[in-house]
Amino acid sequence: MKQFFLTMLGVFAGLFLFLVVVPFILISVAISSASSKEPTPSNTVLELDLREGVTDQAATNPFALFGGGGLSTTQIVDTLAQAEDDTRVKALLIRLPEAGITPAAADEIRQAVRRFRRSGKPVIAHAQGFQPVGTAVSSYMVGASASELWMQNTSSFQLAGFSAESIFLGRAFEKYGVNAQFEQRYEYKNAVNEYTESDYTPAHREAMTAWMNSIYTSALANAAQDRRQTPQALRTTIEAGPYSSAQALQRRLIDKIGQVEEAEAEAKRRAGRGSDIMEFGDYAASKGERAGSGRNAIAIVGGEGAIMTGTGGGADPFGGGSSIMSDDLAEAIYDAIEDDSVKAIVFRVSSPGGSPDASEQILAAVRAAKAAGKPVVVSMGDYAASGGYWISSEASWIVAQPSTLTGSIGVFGGKMVLADGLGRFGVDMRNLTVGGDYADAFSPSQPFSATDRAAFAASIDRTYEEFIARVARGRNLPAARVREIARGRVWTGAQGKSLGLVDQLGGLEEAIAKARQLARIPAEESVRFKRYPESQSPFAALSEMFGVSGEAARVLIGIGGIMNDPQAEAAVRQIQTERARTTGATVLADQPY
Repeated sequence: MKQFFLTMLGVFAGLFLFLVVVPFILISVAISSASSKEPTPSNTVLELDLREGVTDQAATNPFALFGGGGLSTTQIVDTLAQAEDDTRVKALLIRLPEAGITPAAADEIRQAVRRFRRSGKPVIAHAQGFQPVGTAVSSYMVGASASELWMQNTSSFQLAGFSAESIFLGRAFEKYGVNAQFEQRYEYKNAVNEYTESDYTPAHREAMTAWMNSIYTSALANAAQDRRQTPQALRTTIEAGPYSSAQALQRRLIDKIGQVEEAEAEAKRRAGRGSDIMEFGDYAASKGERAGSGRNAIAIVGGEGAIMTGTGGGADPFGGGSSIMSDDLAEAIYDAIEDDSVKAIVFRVSSPGGSPDASEQILAAVRAAKAAGKPVVVSMGDYAASGGYWISSEASWIVAQPSTLTGSIGVFGGKMVLADGLGRFGVDMRNLTVGGDYADAFSPSQPFSATDRAAFAASIDRTYEEFIARVARGRNLPAARVREIARGRVWTGAQGKSLGLVDQLGGLEEAIAKARQLARIPAEESVRFKRYPESQSPFAALSEMFGVSGEAARVLIGIGGIMNDPQAEAAVRQIQTERARTTGATVLADQPY
């Protein structure tokens, strides 16, 4: 009887999805597509709101608009490049987040804003304060790149540095009987410390302090350049804060005090009579992605999130695609290889890593592209660390932002032994095994035996040596030198360049320019852009989403509005990331932002 009711419930759920949810989604997509084509007014002020958060890359799933997320870094860069040449666009207004954005995204957006300003068009940035949390220094850096930086009268300039927190579970696990058993290669592979320690180890503290200093110094130097001050003078002023808006104005940290409505009015005045404000996302949708022209093409292949084996199912159907599935990304690269018009590939990577097997599958596709005579230029986004560096290591050229987190050439793996902890609550965990001695090595009911631990440690060593070999070959460095700068340590792009892990500092535009050069496409010749993987059609996306009952349930949750809750979305993405940590070797960096 129970099974009967479950079956009937499944039937009714399927009918509801097919008759109600699917038509609703398709109609919504059609309406959204139609409304996004509204004409651009003759005197337009684009309003770029960065407060909703910025992913690195635009989603390929047509239903991502239901996730409630904001724009992507690559979309902002691409759209501003088109707006530079659009005579209807007269000015840009930026709404700044109070707590900051990812430093590498801020680097790239700043560069795009400066290119926009070089076209002679004004940029006004407005902030409702700068808070003393997270990467507010990156938000200020973007604001400093504007023609004018405004702040609300009641707001405070509380930016005085750069802070980051880590949560350590070592004492809690000890208290509740959870035994975290991990192997790490080596002392800077700090992702496991959250499970095993109660404080920063010396290596962990050293590495974090180093990359934080690098990001902070770079952001201040850029802001000082744009504010026409010396880096030391700006740093001294900022670190003597906090300030009221009036005090910030007096100290030349901002240009004007006013409400956002006043900033909008000023932007419209500069745009000319009859001007109007257009949301950045609407303008981006009306323009679409840059296609370019010409007989030769450059492929832009993108991947964002934790790297996993498989296809399709790792992405959030209502979000920005929170994982890189190795089958999908490798196939995208092979598609670009098989396209005769594609002369070079720009590989946009934003990933903290994941499975070494998935990473190797993607790297094999990169090798195949080079073997086919198509240079591969990696453009690193927020992250290209651990497995993210693995898939980048043998590219023809690597471009990174100064604040990109990269490197983390190392590996870790292990398990949580839960039997003792559960036993304290009257829950008994028992294990049954058939086969060889190693069959139950990753059972959470018992610790590693000495033999199992030795065998597992040997596999971790092999993965580490394979990682070293790929970096040595790809970067043309002696293996001994790679071992010196590896050991699991995270570096910024600026640090990585000095170490030979990165070739050039910059973003997607610089990577495209380098790909053109390596493909020997003359500078005066027009070039087309082809993006892989291609955006899914609504029907293909629906087929994938409703392929299993778990995905269908998730759709119902999304329609119900839960996926619009940032905490719920973050929890789903964390679960997906943790999938990469469960067993075996993992080339995954810690994620400080």
